Amino acid sequence: MQIAILTFDGFNELDSFIASAILNRLKPKGWAAHITSPTPEVTSLNGVTIKRQKPLAFAHEADAVLIGSGMGTRSVAADSAMLAQLALDPARQLVGAQCSGTLLLAKLGLIGDLPACTDLTSKPWVIEAGVTVIDAPFIAHGNVATAGGCLASQYLAAWTIASLAGIGDAEAAIHYVAPVGQKQAYVSHAMKAISPHLPAGAQEAA
Repeated sequence: MQIAILTFDGFNELDSFIASAILNRLKPKGWAAHITSPTPEVTSLNGVTIKRQKPLAFAHEADAVLIGSGMGTRSVAADSAMLAQLALDPARQLVGAQCSGTLLLAKLGLIGDLPACTDLTSKPWVIEAGVTVIDAPFIAHGNVATAGGCLASQYLAAWTIASLAGIGDAEAAIHYVAPVGQKQAYVSHAMKAISPHLPAGAQEAA
């Protein structure tokens, strides 16, 4: 599985890096999560500059695309040329977004009138885009998921793994990154958040 972690200038490090690290726990199974950006380098909201691993066009071919948030997301959402490059297709891809990334899904027409999650700062912008925002950390409708709050990135990663590989692999990935002495509690908490929103077959395997 190939996953694009869409990362724009002003990105939130927690969104991009946590999801990438958890998803790459499945490298032995042929998975790879890539920081995917429109420019060769992007700088985070805290001034950390990184080199992209894949260009934006990679999002078209990825099996899953996760969109992080950042202080520049509203500018991206207002850039029609940039949005035109994000031809995401939930019919063949898993698509997830976090915090202000939910605004991009709204602008791309991938949420419609379905309820979605975002962070408190982004909530007014997402509502303005015509989306109903709920007070929850995670929700998914078919192949489209949204999450709210920086640390909700673990839910997007777990949902992606559970949907495409299986619940056991998702639990193992969360178990690995969870704090010592709290591992089972973290696994249970994460699975409780995503389980109602997994495909029927994955729920049956739980």
